[in-house]
Amino acid sequence: MTPILEVRGISKRFGGVVALDDVSLELRPGEVHALVGENGAGKSTLIKVMTGVHQPDAGELLLAGESVRFLRPRDAQQAGVSTIYQEINLVPQLSVARNLFLGREPTNRLGFVDFDRMREGAHRMMERYGVSVDVRRPLHEMSLGAQQTVAIARAVAEQHRVLIMDEPTSSLEPSEVERLFAAIAMLQSEGVSLIYVSHRLDEIFRICDSVTVLRDGRRVHQGPVGELTRHSLIGLMLGREIAETSRITEFRDAAAAGESPELLEARGLARRHVLEGVDVTVRRGEVVGLAGLLGSGRSSTAKAIYGALPIDSGQVAIAGTPVVSGSVGAAIKAGIALIPEDRKSEGIVPGLSVRDNITLGILPSLSRFGVLAEKAQDAIADELIERLHIKTSGRDQKVSELSGGNQQKVLLARMLAMEPRLLILDDPTRGIDVGAKAEIQALVSELAGRGMSVVLISSDLEEVVEGSHALVVLRDGAVVGTLQGGDVSAERVVELIAAAASAAADEDVTGPPGDDTGTGEDVAG
Repeated sequence: MTPILEVRGISKRFGGVVALDDVSLELRPGEVHALVGENGAGKSTLIKVMTGVHQPDAGELLLAGESVRFLRPRDAQQAGVSTIYQEINLVPQLSVARNLFLGREPTNRLGFVDFDRMREGAHRMMERYGVSVDVRRPLHEMSLGAQQTVAIARAVAEQHRVLIMDEPTSSLEPSEVERLFAAIAMLQSEGVSLIYVSHRLDEIFRICDSVTVLRDGRRVHQGPVGELTRHSLIGLMLGREIAETSRITEFRDAAAAGESPELLEARGLARRHVLEGVDVTVRRGEVVGLAGLLGSGRSSTAKAIYGALPIDSGQVAIAGTPVVSGSVGAAIKAGIALIPEDRKSEGIVPGLSVRDNITLGILPSLSRFGVLAEKAQDAIADELIERLHIKTSGRDQKVSELSGGNQQKVLLARMLAMEPRLLILDDPTRGIDVGAKAEIQALVSELAGRGMSVVLISSDLEEVVEGSHALVVLRDGAVVGTLQGGDVSAERVVELIAAAASAAADEDVTGPPGDDTGTGEDVAG
């Protein structure tokens, strides 16, 4: 059978970064094809190439066996390829009916919009997908599930042959998830083909026929979902066979030898659809890793501890003293520092110099009566530039001119200047070269050796396993296991995640305790 959409040998670079390297994918008529991979694997870039947002540097796209070139997203849509993003790409201020018929409004004999026909058509379209809404109401007043159904109905009405769904269930209620799956089954029966992007493995195994796995911009697997287990799929995504992982045993044994007192106690951190009663404990001089797949709640846990993510319940304490929840200022005052995952939008200030970025967090302590002590500022910046081996032409160079690895070192320098008691590192080595990565890993070990407590997150499973004394393993915002000492290994992490995924799949079939409907769904994001 000829694929409805085929990607052949697609490569894409952004400057010196290889986003896609000779990637191929085949989507067959009426198939639901999963596209999975960890953060930075290349999923988003591949979607943008398939829909005309980016032009490939090499390779080609074929639609129903014929070579095509989409110069812009509208070209892809006119050819029958549409994307439904996690953030609904419609007009929230307009009514449901206007969104469904935008650009193709029915008209009367005089050429004016026939609103009655448009509303009747919109009502039939929504009923077809089991959604009963007043189509005259603005779209933004609808639930996310209803908005998503509007996007699906619009795409089908425009006779799109290929739908790409990007993390469609991340913010949906259980009933909305079930409605979405019913809509997907209907589309599939009508011959529409879908590419389904999700980090929720139970969904992949429930509704998808085949799967393509990307890792570091390369395709590492494509085939029927039924040929894989959750265990093997996780192994493909994380980039390792499930075998014994080498570890820095001396590092871990040294920490285990002395039972230092607890510094961080985070208990029952909960936020609806994000975190479910997460507990994290870190002792002085200990590195505790947060492990899990993309969307497991790693970054959300870090932000909740730091006060950047408001929580519904739970408590954070430093050395036994509670920290006001939802307050970054209170967290900083308590000695907590965070290097965020996205250093460009949440970390560095690109228009400022290296010196100003390093000392940004301690400017009040360097000022007297509103006058900045520039000599003290220069001295602190110079000391940290030398200590962290930051490659720069000087403290006055703009931080935006540095390499990614050196920008990350500048962020580390800023945190060290603040002298925190607890340092949270969210994917600190993502997107930097091997040399800078090794230096940052060594620095984390050094800081722990000097008594600093560290919470470490990494998309690289080997990195978080090798660099941590203990691991808290997360899935869908909940802790599925805690590993200590000799139990810290990649295979144990994968086993815990796979077991939790299997348990969630079993619950889908049997329903939660006391539920006879058989539709229990785990929707924590």
